[in-house]
Amino acid sequence: MKLPITMIVNGETWPLDVEPNEVLLDVIRNRVGAKGAKIGCERGDCGTCTVLFDGRSIRSCLMLAVEADGHEIITVEGIPENGVLSNLQDLFISHNSFQCGFCAPGIVLGAHELLRDNPNPSRHDVQHALAGNLCRCTGYEPILDAVMAAAEEARS
Repeated sequence: MKLPITMIVNGETWPLDVEPNEVLLDVIRNRVGAKGAKIGCERGDCGTCTVLFDGRSIRSCLMLAVEADGHEIITVEGIPENGVLSNLQDLFISHNSFQCGFCAPGIVLGAHELLRDNPNPSRHDVQHALAGNLCRCTGYEPILDAVMAAAEEARS
């Protein structure tokens, strides 16, 4: 038996009927069409399914869709403003922070959350904020450099 829910994804209201055991990640990707959150480990270890749930990062592979009823979700597609990449996203590109890009959505959202809550982070703060996101291609130095550059540019 499907359950009716309504959630806001990237500013758009989505009334949906979901199965009680449907995972939020699957609903976001397959029913809403926001493909930024990726299917990785499916147990919350890799961070590639990260979304902002009422402003806080969560692993969408670990949440049931019915729990999202009445809540706001932002995926990496919801970060750009007016279709333009954010400064943080531009800095990830200019620092060659990602190679395959599979981890990028989770890392971008984690960094976005960090800089929103702490506009003056230390390198350790960035490492701590992104600790739950695995990148197997580039290593973490270009990612950390991009986040620190975004913080520095925001201060100047």
